[in-house]
Order: sequence, then structure tokens, then C-alpha cells
Amino acid sequence: MGALTKEEVASLYRRQAGMVYQISLMLLKNASDAEDAVQTVFRRAMERDEAFAGPDHEKAWLIVTARNECKNQLRHWWRTKRAEGTEVDTLTWEQPEDGELWDMILQLPEHEKMALYLHYYQGYSTGETAELMGRNPSTVRSWLCRARRKLKNMLEEGEYGK
Repeated sequence: MGALTKEEVASLYRRQAGMVYQISLMLLKNASDAEDAVQTVFRRAMERDEAFAGPDHEKAWLIVTARNECKNQLRHWWRTKRAEGTEVDTLTWEQPEDGELWDMILQLPEHEKMALYLHYYQGYSTGETAELMGRNPSTVRSWLCRARRKLKNMLEEGEYGK
């Protein structure tokens, strides 16, 4: 096992950049910051000393690394000193097909939307989602239940877009 070759990194980028960007944009709510996070995540992938054990390991590593990079950016001192843009409203990345529902998901608290994204859009079980998020499976199940309830209320009460 050795470091990833340039070709392997390029292939990894082609396969997974969209997912990493979606996670980053969802957490950072800013396109340029999300692009920076994607760049950092793939730079870290290039710096890895060992190859991934398989596709599942590769995807899980990218998700956790993207989440951690976004958290690091959000904690950085300059983040609190600037005005927030409205770039989430003009997303340039490929959104899931259910656009109105996706817009509602983006209104949820960070932990709930991340749990929904990993579970429903990336297909992870609640146990796997919990592991990726560094939480207990019961906590993730509670977040999913709460998020579904909030989404249902938004749909029923017509709160979407307010």
C-alpha cells in the first residue's frame, strides 16, 4: 500500500467531487467556501500515505473529511468577521431531483440536514450515518424522526418559502 497516484486522485475526484461539494455547500452555505473545502479535502486525499480499502471506505473517508473541514472553516476567526452572502439561493451544483423538498431540507438545523443527506441521499444506514457523524445511532434516529416531522409540518402548513 502506498500513496494515491495522480491518476487515482483524478479518478477519485471525478467520482466523488459532486458529493463532497454538496456536503460542503450544505454546511458552509457559501459556494466559494465550499469550493475551498473541496480543494482541501482532495489535497488531503493526495497526501494520504495509504490507499483506500475499498469504495465504501473511500466514500466514508471523504464524507468525514469534508464535514471536519467545514467545521474547521466555520470555527475560523475570519468567518465571524464577514457578512454572509445569499449564494445558497443560487446554487450552481446539481441538486437532487426533488427541488422543493431539498430547499426545505436546507432550512433544517445542520445536524438534521446532514443526517437526512447521508441516510436518504447517500444511502447510509442509521448506524453508518451515526459513525460518520461521530454520534450514537439512537441520536441519529431521533434527528431523522425530528427532521421528517418538521418537513411534514412545513408541507402541511405551507411554511415552505416563508
